[in-house]
Amino acid sequence: MEDAPSPLASYLDFIPDPEEYLGSLTDFLPPYIRINPIKAPVSRILGLLQEEGVRLADTGISWFYQAASSRVLGSLRAYHLGYIYPQALSSALPVLALDPEPGELVLDMCAAPGGKATHISQLMDDTGTVVANDRKYRRITALTANIKRLGITNTVVTLNSRTILPAGQPFDRVLVDAPCSGEGRYRIGPHREIIHRKRGRTDLPAIQKGLLVKAFDLVKPGGMLVYSTCTINPLENEAVVHHLLQQRSARLLPWTPPLEWSPGLTEFMGKEYDTSCRLCRRFYPHRIRSVGFFLARIVKV
Repeated sequence: MEDAPSPLASYLDFIPDPEEYLGSLTDFLPPYIRINPIKAPVSRILGLLQEEGVRLADTGISWFYQAASSRVLGSLRAYHLGYIYPQALSSALPVLALDPEPGELVLDMCAAPGGKATHISQLMDDTGTVVANDRKYRRITALTANIKRLGITNTVVTLNSRTILPAGQPFDRVLVDAPCSGEGRYRIGPHREIIHRKRGRTDLPAIQKGLLVKAFDLVKPGGMLVYSTCTINPLENEAVVHHLLQQRSARLLPWTPPLEWSPGLTEFMGKEYDTSCRLCRRFYPHRIRSVGFFLARIVKV
């Protein structure tokens, strides 16, 4: 297509309704919040948001609402009290796929700034142990602040390179929300320029493959591993999962998400991937009105 920015042109063959997709990139995505019942009863949180003039719309996902406000969400009293966490609706999906249970030992390998780690804690009723790891001190500061603000007590924050996390007691579940090119966040500006574009990173697939293999080695036999990104690029998604399937005794699991999804790819630009990659899940921004996402649900066999 003539008006497709060059970084996206190679994806239009597999994106459903590519014209609609490109058209949607000029629109702003609606804001969402997750409410935090660890800090206060849901009724109190909803009442305070109403007092502050926030208009909420149900999303069909527990604790998540579309939030319309004339004020910046981070300036609300509900925010400073730890009652809410502003985040993209699609960022709930990796945690829902991980499906942590109360009392478990769970690792969020790339946890900062804490949206997914704190969501995990909520699903675990603030029991068990969540290890929230990141490798950059400046990101650890934001992670720790969010955990404290939300009143979460079951989380240990660690500062480790993601590929040299010390082995010890294996984890029941591990989330790898990997650093990525962020193409699911792309917007197109008035001069057809790409907004939110990250430049200069050509080593991401190699980093992602190393992270996923390390994460797999930290999961107990029969344990659950979720790999996710907010990019559309198959080289950062299915190719990374394919690499794990070639290197380790891993199996992809089916999952029915609460938002509209497309199956994973089994081929891209002449490269074939394991046929089970169709069990990966792709989420496109024009279909879900949120950031584009990819995830794979993996079990250690």
